[in-house]
Amino acid sequence: MQKFGLIGDPIATSLSPVLFRAAYGGRWTYDLIEGAVFETSWKRFLEDYTAINVTAPFKEAAFAQVLCLAREGLGSVSGPCFKIGATNLVVKGPEGIQAHNSDFSGVILSVAESLFPGVVDACYREFGNRGHIKVHQFVRKHLGEIYGNQPQALIVGCGGAGKAAAVAAAELGYGVALMNRTPERAQALAAALPEYGFLPVPLADFAAAAAECDLVIYTLPCPLDEALTAPIAPAGPLPKLFLEANYKTPAFSEAALPGWTYIPGRRWLRYQALAGYALMTGEQPDAAALAKA
Repeated sequence: MQKFGLIGDPIATSLSPVLFRAAYGGRWTYDLIEGAVFETSWKRFLEDYTAINVTAPFKEAAFAQVLCLAREGLGSVSGPCFKIGATNLVVKGPEGIQAHNSDFSGVILSVAESLFPGVVDACYREFGNRGHIKVHQFVRKHLGEIYGNQPQALIVGCGGAGKAAAVAAAELGYGVALMNRTPERAQALAAALPEYGFLPVPLADFAAAAAECDLVIYTLPCPLDEALTAPIAPAGPLPKLFLEANYKTPAFSEAALPGWTYIPGRRWLRYQALAGYALMTGEQPDAAALAKA
């Protein structure tokens, strides 16, 4: 019997079980495997589960485990996951344990649907579990038709979600600037991935930098200090997107971003689930039920 779940700590309030049950009509169980010791949770996955999601603080530790297995020919790591250095989804397959990053996919699908309404459903209908790959390819091909020149993205926060967001934006074709409360973390991410040309910029320049960008992805778990929250300039004639990761206590809202397309964290979460659950089960989840949930 296939079993699925989530490891992390704390995870008691996670929406993942609700989304998984909705995605498959309750056909399979989805457990919360909560605990502060990574090795204990990882052992339970190896012994009892077909696939698991991974959340804080275990994303990098799980990546390291699968990377070691891959080097021994007992596993594999997806390209985006390798770039990010963290996984939030591990699956047992015929060739070993596979590591993926659906944070990355969630950004791709969220941005794509905002710029090209209907593209996500169309790609999943035609290509099934490879839908997120086809969406990525479509946006990368057509992004320049919207903006003419290379569009610019600002990633606020360089933790696990921020790394995934930065790689996703760059892979879509955006030029990417990075901000973090600790500037050294943004600089380290830029140095680790020189192929993307990430530009670290001071957090104090948030409002001005956001006004110059076409996409802002805010991944900090809390609002910025009041001194840094000057109003963001209204959007012009070209699309400007603001994607926020925090779906429980968001720091921004559509009302605070006139003319922008505000993408709430729950939409990112939904698209993570759409891409991730397909990889976990090998079956396409019910997209309409996920949206309703």
